[in-house]
Amino acid sequence: MECGLVLVSGPNGAGKTNLLEALHVGTQGFSPRARSDAKLVRFGTAAGRVAIRGDRDASPFETEITLNVSETRRARLNGERLASAEVLRQSFRTLVFTPDRLAVVKGGPAIRRAYLDRSVERLFPARASVPADYTAAVGQRNAALRRVAAGASDRAALQPWTLAVAERGRELVEARSAAISVLAPAFAACAERLGLEDGAIGYDEDAPSVEEHERRLDADVDRGVTGIGPHLHDVVLTAGGRELRSFGSQGEQRTAILALVLAEAQALAERTGALPLVLLDDVLSELDASRRRALAEVLSSMGQTIVTATSADLLPAEPAQSLVVSPGAVRPA
Repeated sequence: MECGLVLVSGPNGAGKTNLLEALHVGTQGFSPRARSDAKLVRFGTAAGRVAIRGDRDASPFETEITLNVSETRRARLNGERLASAEVLRQSFRTLVFTPDRLAVVKGGPAIRRAYLDRSVERLFPARASVPADYTAAVGQRNAALRRVAAGASDRAALQPWTLAVAERGRELVEARSAAISVLAPAFAACAERLGLEDGAIGYDEDAPSVEEHERRLDADVDRGVTGIGPHLHDVVLTAGGRELRSFGSQGEQRTAILALVLAEAQALAERTGALPLVLLDDVLSELDASRRRALAEVLSSMGQTIVTATSADLLPAEPAQSLVVSPGAVRPA
């Protein structure tokens, strides 16, 4: 794959999104859209394969993902079998914008938390396990709460899990706050360049202490769940002092998530010295002419970025490579 800006154009339904999805699967081990492999495999077949060849840090690489309707996906990197496909995330940095990513702005807090936690994993590989460790601790405490409520255990058995939830929660809040501190300046700058003034991303939350958990123990036992902590926190995206979820237009919301993806790409490049692969699906169609020009200027200074569009005319820049997709085929423009 060449470096620089790659434009992929073609009519609706030709397979542009499938091409980007395959690149994501081949570098991250999972689809940004589909939860199961059955939704990735061609209709009427039992298996599929994604193979990618390219250069990373001037060294050639090959990845291969085998998808099967009835079996766990298998992955290889340079011919070596990997323990799981998602191990590829440790080797490659790929960021994606798809129209359904608008849910990060428009949807509920859980979607924004999940997005931020994935950013934590990418920005701070040493902290990659922190979100999962906290989730596991909350799950164990919730199970213990339900045992107490059922009379199968006493409250003393909750203490180790309360301690674990408080400690893992503190680690998660610290990791999320560190990610926000890295992303916020880049997000504001990218949003400004794309015409979204005074863009900001905030996570101003504290991790509950052991004492706070214990003060609400009666309520937690009654409900069978841990009622406070970072599993309930939210990330706030604003522009001009307005919360974009409730008060942003569709165009502002779209610009915000695009700025967030580009901000993380810049942050990753600065932290790791390696430019991530950025996949932008149908990002031009709902941007006005001035924002398309601004986006083209931003992308010209980045590493490899692949942009899809229904028409090559939508991109006000000369790409390093231009491809045309038709059903079952990809060819140079």
